[in-house]
Amino acid sequence: MLLRLAKTIRNFSVVNVSSSVYEVLDMCGLTEMLDINKAYRRISVEGCPIIGQGAKGVLYRIDPETVCKVYRDPDSLDEISRERELARAAFIAGIPTAISYDVVRVGDGYGSVFELLNADSLGDKLSSGAWTVERVAHESAELLHQMAETEVDPTVMPSALDEAMTYVDDAEAVLPAEQVARLRELFAAIPDQLTMVHGDFHMNNVMVQNDEPLLIDMDTLSHGNPIFDLATAYSAYVGRGIVSRESVEKFLHVSYETSCRLWDLILNEYLPDATPEERTAVEDKVRLMSAVRLIGHPLRHGDSESQKAREVFAAYGAIITELLPRVSSLAV
Repeated sequence: MLLRLAKTIRNFSVVNVSSSVYEVLDMCGLTEMLDINKAYRRISVEGCPIIGQGAKGVLYRIDPETVCKVYRDPDSLDEISRERELARAAFIAGIPTAISYDVVRVGDGYGSVFELLNADSLGDKLSSGAWTVERVAHESAELLHQMAETEVDPTVMPSALDEAMTYVDDAEAVLPAEQVARLRELFAAIPDQLTMVHGDFHMNNVMVQNDEPLLIDMDTLSHGNPIFDLATAYSAYVGRGIVSRESVEKFLHVSYETSCRLWDLILNEYLPDATPEERTAVEDKVRLMSAVRLIGHPLRHGDSESQKAREVFAAYGAIITELLPRVSSLAV
């Protein structure tokens, strides 16, 4: 009957199918042939502690065994499916990560549910005093190294450079034309490596379960040079605080001094054999890319006239002006 209806009704779909019925249709192969959508169970995150936040969602602890990432976009099913696909690809490639086992309705939106038994983020470990800043830095650098050594399928994970070039596009509205042209040259010259990039790497996107770090928030996975992950880490720990220390402290739940020290330790761990000059050269590249990324943040949120926006443009514009003459390549 379903097949007959599908042949006679344009854009035929079956919605809100109970789990037991969906399982039968799936075993029959009809879920591959027809547009069949399972009913989603509803949960509430009211009163649940927030254990992490990203650009696209908020991570809640539901109970000691499970967490739920609630997406900011109420129409996020395609985004959820894409993130699950990326997480599976990362897991198969050997990157420790948590994979969602269920999609749920949360209010008017959707969430992904993960089994993370008694897991805390690296940020929780640090802010509670359970782990030292040195240990958090070591685990972070190890994950950065592991991703930088893991090749991925470019047909599954997009290029990090494509996203980064949009930062230059945004910066065009506030930087002199000659600086924008030079930035385009530097970004375009970054080699298109087939190694993994997380895209939003910081300690709140790393969970620890049984002392094993697990990457989460995998919707920004891509491939490219490690500069992209180093720049996002620097932005989270140091870069954002150049304009507002309070925003870093509120986001990471540690003092700005601690987050800056954490960044220094991460870079030292990441470059164990570098000379002081080599380390400074890498950090210049990281600082430049971070400034380009952050200078367009107000514009991406529809703000170009506020006092805060002017402070952002001035602060990161000064960094770009300082670094452009001495940075000849952005690859690390």
